[in-house]
Amino acid sequence: MATIKEIAKKAGVSPATVSRVLNHDTTLSVSSETKVRILKIAEELEYVTVRERKRNKAKKTTLNIGVLDWYSEVELLDDPYYLYLMTTIEKECAQANISTFKISKINDKYQVMINNVDGIIAIGKFSNEEIEELSTYTNNIVFVDSSPQEKIYDSVTINFRLGITEAIQYLIQLGHTEIGFIGGSVVGDYKEKTIDNRKKEFISIMEEYQLFNPDYIYTGNKISHQEGYSVLNQALQGHKLPTAFLIANDTMATGALRALHEAKINVPNEMSIIGFNDLVTSKFLIPPLTTIRVHISFMALTAIDLLKERIYKGRVIPKKVLIPSELVIRKSCKKRS
Repeated sequence: MATIKEIAKKAGVSPATVSRVLNHDTTLSVSSETKVRILKIAEELEYVTVRERKRNKAKKTTLNIGVLDWYSEVELLDDPYYLYLMTTIEKECAQANISTFKISKINDKYQVMINNVDGIIAIGKFSNEEIEELSTYTNNIVFVDSSPQEKIYDSVTINFRLGITEAIQYLIQLGHTEIGFIGGSVVGDYKEKTIDNRKKEFISIMEEYQLFNPDYIYTGNKISHQEGYSVLNQALQGHKLPTAFLIANDTMATGALRALHEAKINVPNEMSIIGFNDLVTSKFLIPPLTTIRVHISFMALTAIDLLKERIYKGRVIPKKVLIPSELVIRKSCKKRS
């Protein structure tokens, strides 16, 4: 397991700076480049520690794969999940001796600087117009974390229901019956709001247990640390709080934890919190965050395998692969007394 000291040493900053970046301290005055470097190093050290793989023998690179993330650098800092997903895909490609290059959007047009594009891995959510533009470079496109035009393109998505079911069952076992949800709207480059499947699944499962209370659903304008902080403060203005919250992602959960700390509401003694994604930073929070794990490395490997099937085997029937999620128990939840 990577430590804050190890991250700080490799990043060339103090452990205190690393801790404040991982906890999204808004009063910290460092550049976006430094924040991105720290987040990437944190993910890289965890990746090496968990994987414990031997390096492959050097082989000739045979494919050129473009990697495209729907978030800008600023948005990646708001929600590092996509940053980790992108860097993991790049590392898995390197392990497979596949060359990658980043596709950027400049003046509302994608910039592809090489001629021989063998495939594209597109991370996030894209409009039909954006997909049509990408298809002018190659038909070998796999979407990660969304599944557009399923009759044409491959995709790798998350089985939200599995992890959310585990989380709700865990809270019920701890004696919680008043469980709330905090989330936000998801908006792409094309400024079109998309449905948050985590919220849909939460409502569905809570209804099955006959525990759903619409007064305990709080939704912000986007998914970010600041929005988690703001939405939780909004919840504090209500007449009654639930005893536990499931929060749409770990970054929002970090903001919610800050709001609860400022309100002198103890986690987990007075409020239980569960996040989503299991970012490598989540274990450094106070308290360490119980969260729903998304298997980012396996998502990356699956996307690469789908492309290789298309390119080498000539598969034409599209595949949609659903990756399971699972609960990781740490210290942000407690049994009701």
